Amino acid sequence: MQTSTVASDMEGLFAELTALADMVNAGTPGLTAVQRMVEFTQAAAGAEGAGFAEYSSVGGRVIAGSGVSVWGLGRHVDPAHPMIVRLMSSDSLIEVGLDEMPVELAEHMKDAGVRHMLAAKIELSRRVVGTLHTYFSGEGPATAVQRNAMALSASLLGHLYLDGQGLPVYGGEPVTAMPADAIAVVNADGTVRSWNDAAATVTGRPAATALGRPLPVRVPTHGQVLDQRLPDGRWLQVLATDLPGTGDRLVTLRDVTQAHRREQARDLFVTVTSHELRTPVTVIKGYADTLADHWDDLPEAARRDAAERLGQRSGELARLVERLLSAVGDGSALGGPAAGLPFDLGEALRDAVAELPVEIRTTVQVDIPDALPKALGERATVATVLSELVTNAVKYADPDSPVELSTLAETRSVGFRVSDRGIGLSPEHVERAFDRFWQAESGNHRRYGGVGLGLYLVRRLVERQNGWVSLRPRELGGTVAEVRLPRADQGPGEAKAW
Repeated sequence: MQTSTVASDMEGLFAELTALADMVNAGTPGLTAVQRMVEFTQAAAGAEGAGFAEYSSVGGRVIAGSGVSVWGLGRHVDPAHPMIVRLMSSDSLIEVGLDEMPVELAEHMKDAGVRHMLAAKIELSRRVVGTLHTYFSGEGPATAVQRNAMALSASLLGHLYLDGQGLPVYGGEPVTAMPADAIAVVNADGTVRSWNDAAATVTGRPAATALGRPLPVRVPTHGQVLDQRLPDGRWLQVLATDLPGTGDRLVTLRDVTQAHRREQARDLFVTVTSHELRTPVTVIKGYADTLADHWDDLPEAARRDAAERLGQRSGELARLVERLLSAVGDGSALGGPAAGLPFDLGEALRDAVAELPVEIRTTVQVDIPDALPKALGERATVATVLSELVTNAVKYADPDSPVELSTLAETRSVGFRVSDRGIGLSPEHVERAFDRFWQAESGNHRRYGGVGLGLYLVRRLVERQNGWVSLRPRELGGTVAEVRLPRADQGPGEAKAW
């Protein structure tokens, strides 16, 4: 019977592994595949949870999780913590007990019945792109099956990043930033004769698949510089120089994706901002002209209605301008950390709901207990954060669909959730949604307005208070936004990162 159960479990794992391979081969966007890989890792290792943190030049962030690790979605990972330093300096998997974990992570995992963790780093060309973590209820040590499952998953995650397909999630100065000295030599007919390691890294093509074949981008004429787009969306700047007396051409490849993205962001800012500002300004001017030209002809009720609408539209315009000014600079206005003070989060949330526009407020179903622990942070920001999350939820939901506001409290954190039943968010977009000016839809046919700043500002405001915010698809359709702040009775501790 036991042998039959084991065989059945193995059959299920092999079926899942096959499905994962099919998903990757079909070009499924990166974060969706990473999340599926994390879920596979938990099942294959028999763990209580699994999580994956992607690394950039400023540290890591948990971008995928399953089981007990869902709690950490959206959190920073401090690269200077001794546990992470140990992992980064190791050439193999490491096992970590509760006493080695960051305080808040250890508290949460202890409450969840976890006793130890198995962790692995994922490297490409000696550059760390992420770390994989699995959590177990047993004391350890890890079994051979668990270690092999982790090694397999780490290897497959490395292939996901090598192939691209929307990875890394965070493109701004990633640890996996491509070197600038990528060199290839091509002969007269464009066939590659020489291909260095940097060229393999920049293009994603190892020498074995590049040599003897045409250059994967168009070869410029002597002295010409071309910017060319790769199938995975990255941009290469290509420069060619003739090698005298050989008929060959030296080609330099440089990844200029970030420069293109900055230029596109500027264009997007000008286009979208002009569109978003035009609407409230036009309405304000219309009501102001009506009052100025027809004051004596309008009844008192009409004048009062016009004045109220002027106030409402002016408020919308002020909030939009505030978001734009906060987001277009270097972010110093939202920098941190903030000097947090204890405050009643439940009371702050009730007050914030009362300040919402009436047409939005009536859609919110509030479930806030009286005995919610106090939070440590900036009470004044709660209204801004809640307004952005609720407005976003209402925007993507049916007119009569409710938005649910609930709270949560754990050993070291307290927070709230905003859940909607709208169109939902694709798994590959749950982290991109926090990017500045990012929109799931683009062009002139977007169904929903906005400049893509609301969630960016929410994350900045929450993280400067040593908290964190995450999005995830709702199981029954829609999206769940979750905000967590340090509990005041625990102090700031290590809430800012684990």
